Amino acid sequence: MDNDVMAVFTCRSGSLQDTQLLAAELAAASTEGMVIGLNGDLGAGKTAFSQAFARHLGVEGVVNSPTFTIIKEYTGRLPLYHMDVYRLSLEEADELGLDEYFYGQGVCLVEWSVLIEELLPPERLDIQIETAGVDERFITVTGIGEPYGELCRALTEKWGNLR
Repeated sequence: MDNDVMAVFTCRSGSLQDTQLLAAELAAASTEGMVIGLNGDLGAGKTAFSQAFARHLGVEGVVNSPTFTIIKEYTGRLPLYHMDVYRLSLEEADELGLDEYFYGQGVCLVEWSVLIEELLPPERLDIQIETAGVDERFITVTGIGEPYGELCRALTEKWGNLR
C-alpha cells in the first residue's frame, strides 16, 4: 500500500450487537464522499455490518448484499452506495465508472474492496472482519489519510484498542 496509514483501531466483537454498535458509530460520523472498504471471509459479517450501517444512516427498508447487482443505491441522511465487487475483475470494475460513486455526494460501502484496491481513492477507511468463533469477530479499522485517520483515533480514544 503506497499510502501513509494514519491510524488503526482494533476491537473484539463478541456478538452481532457489538458489530452493529461499531457500524452505528461509523454511520454517525459519516460525511459526504466517504469511502469504506469491507473485507473478510464469506460469512464474516460484511453484510450484517452494512445493514446496521445503513439503518443508522437513516436508510429505511431492506438492505441486502448486492452480490449479483454489484451496486445498490439507498437514500438516508446521505446517499448510500452499497457495492459488492466479489464477482468483478479489476478491468470490469474499472469499466463501471466507480469513480463517480467514490467521489460523489454519498457514502460508499465496498464489500471485497481488496479486489479493486487499485481503483479506490487514496484516502479511505478499510475494515477487516475476521471470524474468531461462532459470534466472535476481530475487527480492524484502518484510516488512510484524513479525516479517516482522525476517525480511527477518535474510536481508539473512546473505546480503546482491544485485540
